[in-house]
Amino acid sequence: MLLEFHNAAVHPLWSDLSFQVEPGEFIAVLGPNGVGKSTLLSAILGTRKLSAGSVSLNARVGFIPQQRMFPPDLPLRARDLVSLSLAHGVVRGRHARRQQVEEVLARVGATDLAKLRVGRMSGGQQQLIRQAQAFALNPQLILADEPLLSLDVRRQRSTVDMLHRHCAEDDGAVLFVTHSINPVLQVTTRVLYLAPHGHVLGTVSEVMRSEVLSELYGTQVHVVEVDGRMVVI
Repeated sequence: MLLEFHNAAVHPLWSDLSFQVEPGEFIAVLGPNGVGKSTLLSAILGTRKLSAGSVSLNARVGFIPQQRMFPPDLPLRARDLVSLSLAHGVVRGRHARRQQVEEVLARVGATDLAKLRVGRMSGGQQQLIRQAQAFALNPQLILADEPLLSLDVRRQRSTVDMLHRHCAEDDGAVLFVTHSINPVLQVTTRVLYLAPHGHVLGTVSEVMRSEVLSELYGTQVHVVEVDGRMVVI
């Protein structure tokens, strides 16, 4: 067990939240704006205090934050930022080996960005560097907050594939905050759906149903499948 919530609450967003995350799980965290999806990750990281209950973390964590642009005048290169992240685990000298930096950049498909100043990168390029920082210290649990923002379709697919490999091959786990399940539909183990009238946790087929979401929203909601994609209306 990597993570456990027990009767946890952050009022007034959500309450009575209890679940565990095991190695190999890819959990999509869904719900409308304002229900506390990002707050859930903050509670795990310890930057948001619970109103009730507890959260227990038994894993090294990598965090991919929501898209925010680096200052345009930041003089650091992509290689420098990843090196700084790696250096948190270096006891002597506070310098990461060049090979380590290159391996992490290659893992997220950002080798060609190594020498670029991050402040001059596009939003999508900066997202790749955030991914590299998250994987710098060989995390077991990845917390990803809308990690596909600013990425083109090809990069979105490669990001999802990389995170899925982390679960399937590295015995890691992912909590993936998103507004749409479609990009991760084929790799999602369970869905945690946070909504104005409660929350529900289960497989995609258990959660993404009209009657379930209607109860969570307190109004009639329809879930339909169109060409292999789920649409909530």
